[in-house]
Parts: sequence; structure tokens; C-alpha cells
Amino acid sequence: MSNYDAIVIGAGHNGLTNAAYLAKSGLKVLLLEKNDYIGGAAVSRVLHDGWTYSNCSYVCSLLRPEIFRDLNLQKYGLQVLAYGGSVTFMENGDIFGGYSDTDMFRREISRFSKKDADAYVRFSRDVARQCRFIKPMLLRTPPDPTSFKPKDLGELIYLFKRLYSLGEQTIYDTIRFYTMSVAEYLEEYFETDVIKAALSGSGIIGTGLGPYSPGTAYVLLHHYMGEVDGSIGSWGYARGGMGAISNALAGAFQDHDGEIKKESEVSQIIVKNGRAKGVVLANGDEYYAKNVVSNLDVKRTYQKLFDPKDLSEKVLKQVDAFKIRGSSGKLNIALDGMPEFPALGKNNPLIYADMHFIDSLERMERAFDDWKNGRWSRDPYTDVLIPTMTDPTMSPPGKHYMSVFVQYAPAKLSTGAWTDKDRDAFGSTVIDKIAEYSPNFKDLIVHAEVRSPQDIENEIGLTEGNIFQGELTMDQMFFNRPFPGYAQFRGPVKGFYMCGSSTHPGGGVMAAPGANAAREMLFDLKRKNIVPESDDDD
Repeated sequence: MSNYDAIVIGAGHNGLTNAAYLAKSGLKVLLLEKNDYIGGAAVSRVLHDGWTYSNCSYVCSLLRPEIFRDLNLQKYGLQVLAYGGSVTFMENGDIFGGYSDTDMFRREISRFSKKDADAYVRFSRDVARQCRFIKPMLLRTPPDPTSFKPKDLGELIYLFKRLYSLGEQTIYDTIRFYTMSVAEYLEEYFETDVIKAALSGSGIIGTGLGPYSPGTAYVLLHHYMGEVDGSIGSWGYARGGMGAISNALAGAFQDHDGEIKKESEVSQIIVKNGRAKGVVLANGDEYYAKNVVSNLDVKRTYQKLFDPKDLSEKVLKQVDAFKIRGSSGKLNIALDGMPEFPALGKNNPLIYADMHFIDSLERMERAFDDWKNGRWSRDPYTDVLIPTMTDPTMSPPGKHYMSVFVQYAPAKLSTGAWTDKDRDAFGSTVIDKIAEYSPNFKDLIVHAEVRSPQDIENEIGLTEGNIFQGELTMDQMFFNRPFPGYAQFRGPVKGFYMCGSSTHPGGGVMAAPGANAAREMLFDLKRKNIVPESDDDD
């Protein structure tokens, strides 16, 4: 078989990003994907005639603008369309509108509490300060705090300079922030239940934690660090679905002579004399390379692709302890028309927003309780969007596509593995919840695809269907991600690297882990660095 400079396992967006930068630097790169399509969780698939689904990830904001510009992804057709705000439907028939316009949003808050409207100014300022602190670190390699290498010392000095520039009180507030629950953090600012519930959703999405769980304040921040067209905190759709991101990255990779092989599942990483030498496919084919990169999550990589004898007992224990719990499900629904939401009235711009149907932290915590007890939430937190209101290319004329992200759904039920009956009952629970606020919704359903965490794992290869490839808690972030000693994208054998969301800075469609891993590989290969670092807002 041909020899390559690098083999990348998994054509998710981080694997594509990593491969694109390696190929751009002049390396001969092979990208292997087990499915007959690329993109991992960032895909667009026609799962019902005429409708295109973003069947897993569904919105774009976290994709680093530095990577977008540097790889010229617009050239390959990527266009991000902003959508506006959010809306929370309340049990009493009212709504709380999270308008993207700041003045409109403050007026909406004032409708519930004048005090909370004033508090929102402080909240926005404080969250923005935390974003400015962490954003420049997204496209950087975490330093090893135990190392005396000049590179690590330089990064530590950079980190401490940024920290101490905040001032004494802000330093204390920052350290405290990263250990708090999102509920406790919001309760320091707001008194109104629905406002706290509306703002807390970003703190629980995709994680096996509830609103009162320590560490969820950072998860909220993680989602606030995105931008669309320079608008910080905005969210948008990739025109044509999330697969447009993966297709654009693939275009950049192939323009630099990169090679993609689909339907090529890797079954083993070949290790000889303590060095990664290549891979074996499920069909027995072997490919050899000077370097091997895994875009798979930590558990799938080390527990399924490595022979245990090639890894130390310490590493195996660290892998086993890594928290990667599934907590999310997904519905993709083809609609014969536009559902009506009477609480919104006519011509309300919030029809373009993401919709939620839980109006208190108490209800969110009860939903989490269901997950802890091994069942899907009976009153689930849902993130409902109708992308075709902004991007009509995803459905036939006059029809619509609805994306429904669901929190919570366990990877394994208390009764055992998911069955078809369980999946149908889970889908019915979610559909019934939406129908409480949209009387014609059920009548419009042409097709509904229901995905449990088990389904996501089986198709995409994400352990337990965890969308972040591991919990975003502080014990698993920065120089602890995935675990101490291996936070700089290098693995425990020479020539092996990790580039997926199990590495810094974590999950979401941001492409930063893939880019960061490429930077470290080029450093090791003594090649010129072509990978951008984060724009510094200061």
C-alpha cells in the first residue's frame, strides 16, 4: 500500500480541518471515513424525498472565523445565514421573547421585571468579559503546567498576563464562575423564573448535567463565544444544512491534493516499537504513514483502535475515567406547511427564532432527574428551529423542515438498550410537547426521524451519542482535556495525535481542535506553521 505522511481517522469536521491544514503545508494526507458520506455529525442528508436534514448538529456559530477566512471556505460554497433570537413558551399562555436586538430584549425583560432589565446590562457585560478572556485561547495549545520547556513557559506567561490584566476582583469572579452552576450564576442577576430558564438552556445542552450542577456556567459561556458576520453571540444556519461546512472543508483539503476514502472503517492502529506506523481497515486493508491522527473520541480511539499492550496502565485508567455521557436526542421532521403558534400571533419575528417550552429552572431540573433515573424526560427541554424560514433550499416550495434537539435522553435506559418501541415513545413525547403550543403541528407531519443517543453512537461513532466527545467540565478542560499529560494533541505513542472534540477546546462545530492538532504536528515535523491563532479582542 502507498505510504503517506499522515493518515487521519474520521472525516468529521475536525478531521477535515486537520487534514486540510496538513495537506496545505505540503504533506501527503489520507483521510479515512467509515460511512459512505463525510462530515460526522455535521452533515446534510436527504432522509425523506425533497427534504434535506441537518440530522445531528443543526446550527453554526462556533466555527472559528480565523479558520473560515484562512481556508477560504466561502470559495467552497459555505454561507452562514443568521437567525434571530429565541422564544420561550410559558404554561400560562404567555411568551418570553429573546430578541436579538438589545433594546427590544431589554423592553421584553422589563415586561416581567424592571429589576431584571437593569440586571441584564450587568449580566451581558460580565459574560462578555469572560468571553474576551477565553476566546484568544481557543486556537492555542494549552501549556503543560509541569513543563519547563520554553514553549510551555511562554504559554503559561501569556495565560497569567491575561488573567492578571483582569484586576483582583475580576480574577476572583472568574475563578468562581468556572466552578458554578448556570442556575446559581443566573440567580445572582435575575429574579424571574422564565428569564432564568430562557438563559440557562445554553448551560445544559449536550451535557449530562442539570441547571444546578457545578460547571454548567462554563457550558453557557462555551455557547456564547460564537459569532456570525462579526456579531458576537449570534447563531446561524449553514445554507444547505450543516453538511455545507464539511463539504467546504473537504474542498479545501482536496484542492491541496488530499485523498478521502469513504466506507473505510479503521479497526486498528498499527504500533511498532512504540510508534504509530499506520492502520488496518475492517476489511483487512493496511495503510502506512509516518503519523496517524484520530478524530474519534478518546474512549473509541484508545479502547477500540489500540491493542491494550501498546498503552500504559495509567493511560488506560485515565481513558476509563474520562466522562463522556450521552444525554441528548434529536428529531428531524418534514412538514407539509408552516405550523401555527397562537401565542406568537401573526408576523412575529420570533417565528425565525429557536423555540423552547420549559419556563422554569425547576422544570429543567426535573427533566434532568428523569435522565438520572434512566429514562427520557417526560417534560423535555427542546431546542426547536425551522431552518427553512431562513433557508428555503432544504425543503420543497411551501413545505418546511423542523429540527428538534432534545434534552434529556440517556444512552442506556433503566430497562436496558433502546428498542424501536422506546424510540417511538420518546419521539411521541417530544411531538406531544410541541403540539401543546401548536394545534396544527401533528397534522402537518410528513416524516419524522427520531434519534436516540444510541442511534447517534451507532451511526456517527460518538460514544454514548455525546455531542461534545466528553463533558465540558473544568476537570476536563484546557490542560486537563482529555486528561493531564496528553492535552497537547500528542498521544502516548510516538507519531500518534488526537484532533477531535475530546481535545482542547472541546465540542461544538468550531474546528479549533483539528486546527490546533495540525499546528502541533507541523511543529514536531519542523515545518512552517500555517495554522492561525485566535484573534485577540483586547
